[in-house]
Amino acid sequence: MAFEGLADKISKAFKKLKGKGKLTENDVKEAMREVRLALLEADVNYKVAKDFTKTVTERAVGQDVMESLTPAQMVIKIVDEELTSLMGGENARLEFASKPPTVIMMCGLQGSGKTTHSAKLAKMLKAQNHRPMLVACDIYRPAAIDQLKVVGEKAGVPVFEMGTENPVKIAKAAVRHAKDYGNDVVILDTAGRLHIDEKLMKELEEICKEVHPDEILLVIDSMTGQDAVNVAKSFNELLEITGVIITKLDGDTRGGAALSVKAVTGKPIKFAGTGEKLDDLEVFHPDRMASRILGMGDVLTLIEDAQSKLDEKKAEEMAKKIMSEKLDFNDLNEQFNQIKRMGPLKGILSKLPGIGNQLDDVDIDDRQIDWLQAIISSMTPAERSNPSLINPSRKRRIAAGSGRTVEEVNRLIKQLEQMQKMIKQMKGGKGSKKRRKNKMLPGLGGMPMGGMGGMGGLPPFEE
Repeated sequence: MAFEGLADKISKAFKKLKGKGKLTENDVKEAMREVRLALLEADVNYKVAKDFTKTVTERAVGQDVMESLTPAQMVIKIVDEELTSLMGGENARLEFASKPPTVIMMCGLQGSGKTTHSAKLAKMLKAQNHRPMLVACDIYRPAAIDQLKVVGEKAGVPVFEMGTENPVKIAKAAVRHAKDYGNDVVILDTAGRLHIDEKLMKELEEICKEVHPDEILLVIDSMTGQDAVNVAKSFNELLEITGVIITKLDGDTRGGAALSVKAVTGKPIKFAGTGEKLDDLEVFHPDRMASRILGMGDVLTLIEDAQSKLDEKKAEEMAKKIMSEKLDFNDLNEQFNQIKRMGPLKGILSKLPGIGNQLDDVDIDDRQIDWLQAIISSMTPAERSNPSLINPSRKRRIAAGSGRTVEEVNRLIKQLEQMQKMIKQMKGGKGSKKRRKNKMLPGLGGMPMGGMGGMGGLPPFEE
């Protein structure tokens, strides 16, 4: 995940501060020096990193902090506030036209994910009861129009295209079409280039003059680090962009672009791409991202993901099943399906407080859920509904049918037994209320996180 290296280094710097009862000015400056080096290694713009640590140091060596009973916590609080401010302060929303349609022009370099993220944005807006339409204005890249049609169909959004007609004419015709057919949002997928060139920028400027977009969103690839910031600066100077969509924040990126782009361009990051699926687009919340960097998790986003991606009716049915203490392998299998809908396990776990910074060297293979489900699929309907029927000979048959081992079948059965036992304890009120709450993953129908073995609890598998 993005920011893993940065989060780890910042965590180590703060760990030294926490080990001291009272902080001196030199303690703060030494910690900030480590933070600055961590920011630079994360490919944050040099001036941005320098100004950031200078501001934090000036605030941290103040009398209120140095004489506080918990000075280290006060310093962390200041860093959290300044990181949030650095990334924009608060989430920037899309500006919708007072008179539809709202025109959103997507721009960026080739390979940044512009076409895919046009569809992601369209799908998100459709879920918010808008009627978006995608427009194929990239007439130069081979198969660009076909690609937009494919992702548009997956998103359930219409695509307007006029072949290789002039992109300016296409944009104008698309806006007229939207007015006639009731589409309240028009998303223009413009042409990208391998580098910024005069012809591209002139074409984009002409589109702007003709259709007056309400939003000009620049799509930048976070993998390119400082180059992404330079691209954002160049586009902003020529087009006056209104915001940024930063992509590939789910990958092994240093994340410097996300921390630098607002300070360099003055324009906010509005959305973040967090995966390859069309659902993997998040509203960018600077405060939540700062919390992730500092290892404090992002439970709010996790809950929102659960609410948007999980089946509410099935979650309610699961809650009733849990209260009746009749959990079986059919229910466990459904819970695994729910988890898979929320995306990679590492992404889910990274949003939990205290876990994000511990995932750097942990290899979490999402196929483990598939292997668990293979075992469940190899059971008969009676065995899934009544696990007590599974005797040694049945275990051998299930293992052979799923391609797993008898030991793995035993672990899964024990897993279900532990969950049933935990549910009885929770229902009986044993343990503190706080402890019971912390064992529940929000939105997963009450599935205990402890029921996912080792790192969140999936039993270890051997390939």
